[in-house]
Amino acid sequence: MEFNYDVIVIGAGHAGCEAAAAAANLGSRTCLITMDMNKIGQMSCNPAIGGIAKGQIVREIDALGGWTGRVTDQTAIQFRLLNRSKGPAMWSPRAQCDRNKFIWAWREVLENTPNLHIWQDTVRQLLVADGEVRGVLTVWGCTFHAKCVIITAGTFLNGLMHIGRVMLPGGRMAEPASYELTESIEQYGITHGRMKTGTPVRIDGRSVHFEDMEEQVGENDFHRFSFLSTGTRPLKQLPCWSCFTNEASHEVLRRGLPDSPLFNGQIQSIGPRYCPSIETKIVTFPDKPQHQLFLEPEGESTQEYYLNGFSSSLPMSIQIEALKQIPAFRDLVVYRPGYAIEYDYFDPTQLLHTLESKKIKNLFFAGQVNGTTGYEEAAGQGIIAGINAHQNCHGGEPFTLGRDEAYIGVLIDDLVTKGVDEPYRMFTSRAEYRILLRMDDADMRLTERAWELGLASNERHSLLTSKREAITRIIDFARNYSIKPALINPVLEQLGTTPLRQGCKLVELINRPQITLTGIAEHIPAFRRELDQITDRKEEIIEAAEIQLKYEGYIERERMIADKLLRLEAIKIKGRFDYNSIRSLSTEARQKLSKIDPETIAQASRIPGVSPSDINVLLLLAGR
Repeated sequence: MEFNYDVIVIGAGHAGCEAAAAAANLGSRTCLITMDMNKIGQMSCNPAIGGIAKGQIVREIDALGGWTGRVTDQTAIQFRLLNRSKGPAMWSPRAQCDRNKFIWAWREVLENTPNLHIWQDTVRQLLVADGEVRGVLTVWGCTFHAKCVIITAGTFLNGLMHIGRVMLPGGRMAEPASYELTESIEQYGITHGRMKTGTPVRIDGRSVHFEDMEEQVGENDFHRFSFLSTGTRPLKQLPCWSCFTNEASHEVLRRGLPDSPLFNGQIQSIGPRYCPSIETKIVTFPDKPQHQLFLEPEGESTQEYYLNGFSSSLPMSIQIEALKQIPAFRDLVVYRPGYAIEYDYFDPTQLLHTLESKKIKNLFFAGQVNGTTGYEEAAGQGIIAGINAHQNCHGGEPFTLGRDEAYIGVLIDDLVTKGVDEPYRMFTSRAEYRILLRMDDADMRLTERAWELGLASNERHSLLTSKREAITRIIDFARNYSIKPALINPVLEQLGTTPLRQGCKLVELINRPQITLTGIAEHIPAFRRELDQITDRKEEIIEAAEIQLKYEGYIERERMIADKLLRLEAIKIKGRFDYNSIRSLSTEARQKLSKIDPETIAQASRIPGVSPSDINVLLLLAGR
């Protein structure tokens, strides 16, 4: 059989779901091809969304009109805002989700999206003619013709699982790997490599001694992942639990090292540095007497628990014996052991910032196939690939995000400029302008652009407009309202902050760390009346206004720095130079610049191995 579409998306993980939804919602006839319709949006590892920097990415996806935030809010069984003790640039939302309800929530979204069809099958071959993608062939013998193809195959390409010395082909436990597709892509000059990731044991909660663990409850304030979510959380909220390994468990783990695929040469590929296996931890930190573990529920009503911090590919007998040395797990019963998985990825320096291949026109890559790790990083790439696939189909302009606009922009720029030598994970430290990329203002940064594109709804844009107006009113009031010492000094003394010697504007008080907007409004009737005029999303708006008032100087300074560096982004150099012939460049710079062919001077400056002196040479040649 033959089918015709604008966009084909291969793989229904987090990247594939966002890519398919974006392309279809923009108006492209889209087909999402997946091996198993019952595993759409599957959380292969921890059933949690968000975390440090990752939570900001999800809010950006939501601000662009994506769905991960809404699905997370709908299926969350615990929510926490991390890094509350730090500044707002570091605040990061995180939610534990019901794994199965997350899948079905995503499936409901996709099955009811206009222009989007789902086909259960496995793609085995890419169709290319004259340097341009034309479609795909599947193992069932179907031919799908398309203007654009997005590959979001996750860990399934030639996937190989490891538990001790046992090796099993597969893309995930109990699911087959995908074969032939890597080879089909590679023949067009697109290079690939191998990476490794892992997942921990799943535990039967009925066997756990929770009295020997520390309970960690969630939070239930106004914070959500989606700017559209309101009201109470629909699912029952559950606690997580924590405990520690001990020397007895370490001794068992050390006994199993000769059979560890990570240390006996069985696994050659590189795993995620920032999420190491428990065996890597005891080898890397031999003097550390314990490592913290987190026991996290997999669902609202299931007994299955995920043991965060105990990722392992050791023999299952070693995993279980080691855990039984920990008091809380002395009577342990498991659903299945942890395992490692190796899979193919493609060098992301072969991509444009739109995530389109430089080698094959209209072919896009998103997610773990680009060498990243994490649902959030995958989903962020997915929505950008979906947008740009639609744009290519209908003659639109490329849609990209700068490093000063979004963590998604930092992520993609790092991938296409620097490449990867290990699974890439987003951190706040990777962003030069993280004060500009806060979780609270993702909608202020991105929703207008998405609305102009046609992806963000009119409802979302209307909410943004009213929010912006309310924030402006609060800020204007604070800047213009004068406070007299006699009125406010008793309150300031009560709060433990210095009394006023003379009158000042309200904004000067708000800048003090002891003062909050809602707290000071209780003592200033005119300000309280101003805040009471906000009837919708009051807490969200007040928090956003307070952040802008308190951190205005820092925000402005970072914006000035970003604007200066943006001048280098305006100097386009792609295709202008034969770098190999420029002898005044260093040898490494000639090699790196020739390989990546950067779009701008700014991108060239971020390529590892390109020095400031090399950039000066390029500026001279560019006539600047």
